[in-house]
Amino acid sequence: MGIKPQDILILLKIIAMRQRPWRQVEIADELAISRAEVSNSLERCLQVGLIDEDKRTPHKAALLEFIQYGLKYVFAAKPGPMVRGILTAHAAPPLSSQIVSDQTEAYVWPWPEGEARGQEVEPLYPTVPRAIKGAPELYEMLALVDALRLGRVREQKIALEELKIRMMRS
Repeated sequence: MGIKPQDILILLKIIAMRQRPWRQVEIADELAISRAEVSNSLERCLQVGLIDEDKRTPHKAALLEFIQYGLKYVFAAKPGPMVRGILTAHAAPPLSSQIVSDQTEAYVWPWPEGEARGQEVEPLYPTVPRAIKGAPELYEMLALVDALRLGRVREQKIALEELKIRMMRS
């Protein structure tokens, strides 16, 4: 049983909720993913050791290790043409305040309602642009994940430290 990109999205959503009680239906609605897919995802995460036996608490150290070492190989990202969308990677918070870059080097998730222009990057899962609305902590973690998927060594190092801080907070 392999892991899918939505599994990472769901685990990061649970972490962003900071131990607030949640139900699968709530996760499904907030991430615009079907309830069945949330259930299947949690089962996959259990099978690969990324969540506890009750399917409630992500194993943060294991997830961080996978994100650090495996994510960019399993869910590779390649910049595409210039499009309108939502800033990600080093162009989005929190890295945008730490890394100075040319606007032409910005990465965006394509989204017609987006206010930025940059090179298109396919989000980890298609519903990401909808899922981050009203969820700034989830947005930051997903942008940091993209910095690890796309960034240069310096950007990856800073992104990893920022991701650790956010994941271990709760």
